Amino acid sequence: MKTRRDFIKISALGLGATAAAGGAAKWVFGDPVGDLMAGAGDESPELKTFPTYCEVCFWKCAGWAYVNEQGGIQKITGNLDDPQCNGRLCPRGTGGVGMFSDPDRLKTPLMRVIKNGEQTYREATWDEALNFIAGKMKEIKAKTGPESMALFFHGSSGNHFSHLMKAYGTPNLAAPSFAQCRGPRDVGFEATFGESVSSPEVTDIRDTKCLVLIGSHIGENMHNGQVQEMSEAIDNGAVIITVDPRLSTAASKSKFWLPIKPSTDLALLLSWIHVLIYENIYNEDYVSKYAEGFEQLKEHVRNFTPEWAYPITTLKPHEIRATAREMAAAAPAVIIHPGRHAAWYGDDVQRTRAIAILNALLGSWGNRGGLFFKEGIKIPEFPHPEYPQPAWSYHELNNGRFPLANEAVTNSVIESSIPADGKEAKIKGWIVTGTNLIASVPLKEQLNKAMQSLELLVVVDTMPMEITGYADVVLPECTYLERYDDIRATAHREPTLALRMPAVEPQYQTKPAWWIAKELGVRLGLGDYFNYKDYTEVLDWQLKQVGSSLDEMKRIGVKKTTRNTSPYIEPGTLHSFKTASGKIQLYSHELAAAGFDAMPVYTPHPEPQEGYYRLIYGRAPMHTFSRTANNRNLVALMPENALWINPQVAALWGFKKGQYIWLKNQDGVVSKFPIKVRLTERIRWDSVYIVHGFGHHHKPLTFAYGRGVNDTELITNVMLDPVMGGTGMRGNFVTFLTKDPGKEAEA
Repeated sequence: MKTRRDFIKISALGLGATAAAGGAAKWVFGDPVGDLMAGAGDESPELKTFPTYCEVCFWKCAGWAYVNEQGGIQKITGNLDDPQCNGRLCPRGTGGVGMFSDPDRLKTPLMRVIKNGEQTYREATWDEALNFIAGKMKEIKAKTGPESMALFFHGSSGNHFSHLMKAYGTPNLAAPSFAQCRGPRDVGFEATFGESVSSPEVTDIRDTKCLVLIGSHIGENMHNGQVQEMSEAIDNGAVIITVDPRLSTAASKSKFWLPIKPSTDLALLLSWIHVLIYENIYNEDYVSKYAEGFEQLKEHVRNFTPEWAYPITTLKPHEIRATAREMAAAAPAVIIHPGRHAAWYGDDVQRTRAIAILNALLGSWGNRGGLFFKEGIKIPEFPHPEYPQPAWSYHELNNGRFPLANEAVTNSVIESSIPADGKEAKIKGWIVTGTNLIASVPLKEQLNKAMQSLELLVVVDTMPMEITGYADVVLPECTYLERYDDIRATAHREPTLALRMPAVEPQYQTKPAWWIAKELGVRLGLGDYFNYKDYTEVLDWQLKQVGSSLDEMKRIGVKKTTRNTSPYIEPGTLHSFKTASGKIQLYSHELAAAGFDAMPVYTPHPEPQEGYYRLIYGRAPMHTFSRTANNRNLVALMPENALWINPQVAALWGFKKGQYIWLKNQDGVVSKFPIKVRLTERIRWDSVYIVHGFGHHHKPLTFAYGRGVNDTELITNVMLDPVMGGTGMRGNFVTFLTKDPGKEAEA
């Protein structure tokens, strides 16, 4: 059936005459592997080095890109002066050169046209593409206001397009990571301590005596600094407690592995709180000095004994008590890790509130081995006019829901792009940069309706991800190894600056995000907001304001400065937390005022029907979700995901190791591709597990197409967190099909 915006397979489009147009592009296809693989080939002194920081995940480790005499990037190594990586990169960081050398990269702007009655793309010049986009944005602004444009973003390019959109006049800037990943955690900790745990997290793992991981798989998520610090902590004798229905890598290194029944984590957390309080092993001095609401909390958890939690969690009472006592014995050098992907079951703010409360009871925040106070170097904004004041913001899109959402909620923006009840949609156009919404957000039917309703859909990416097939205009961004970007000035244990500069010129017709945003801004009449010819002017000005320069950073890559404040509470001082009262909120007045439970309450969640199993998804150390699924360097390490099944379950179904099967969820949705069975005792019998980021259905992704299963296509039950709109996606269940469902499979 024809639609307003058919999905277009980019296929060989953009691989023609423009393929060799970029400066050194001709060498890319010379050897199918050759010099492109990290560390391969000549390591002679002729190699030139350029500072960079990684774009493969949010950790942004600083490193050096090595370029050979032929103009090819030969390898990437860590910067020894960077405290976020200590000179060591993870597999994804060293494999990042595969993003640059990927033959499937987008190479030229593409515009949607009708040819012989069919929707297709044609190659376009940058002027054609940008003029078209600017014209459509002017039309939308004139008809319904600038607020009708929205931005979906992830990664460094988001900063440049956020600046453009604010100058244009819209505040509707949505990072999917807020609703789907970090948002519930951040709001939960802010309601308790008055601030979030930041990114990277302010966890003092290096000096901890006890690390508790509940739904956080350090090792498989390969957050570089934390993995290194955890290894150091283990060597120093720290106790590791891992709560997970799966024997993860971290669990295999733990003194305690608690294979909890999925969806019952909050019951365990409340029971731990009960043990600490009623055995009087909490940090009484810390709580009396810095917290309020203790008596209310004590009464609240009175009945949440380990015996109460046992039939809920399937964890034995003595295990719950023993682990609580281990935490207390290590306090305050103990961390209940806040985790990262925190959108699970729709009550995730309250679950992460319980994690925050546990850290408070143990005196963790502000003490060595717990959670430290961050410090950074504030980079001033390059001078520009004040942004216009929007007539309305993303809060209007929530229709009274999610009162504590302090960022745009992805699914609210998507929902508001669909006409309903005889009314026009509030959102008319999207720019999508650095995020493949097709593979990342749930509720695919709603997403498709929204995309069909838009007047403009622009996608900026380095790769022909599925989302590009729905765009009106596709803009090819160059990779992080070919561009300047904002200074990395992450506030953490040490204040640091890191520079990203191009190791080579942009290949083909690709451009950096700063250039694309600037050129669009000029066409929109917003040139005053981009008062520079080249982004190096911005970087040099900013660096000089903080006592450095672009020339200096080109030489050293990373600059560290001395802290002005202590990372811990100074003895004899009375620290004030960033809540309204200055005290840690064990009882949250903010949540109570908004009509929510002031303290966490456990609520049972749906269970699978007979023959179905809870779908659990996670990460692998060599991949960053779908971003790296087509990277040949990393595909060589893990080409597809596999389905972890307990051998008892496999025996019931007659499955064998390595057999391929299809998955069907509780709503009848079947996986587009089959997945290989992995038999392992490392998973509970009531659950199955897969790594996220596989199962791509876009054939132009040569190395990712058809490999494994995309878990998001099976996530049709989404539980929204009423506090901030988090999209809980762990309430989905699957059964198995052994025969190819063929055309009946629902994508």
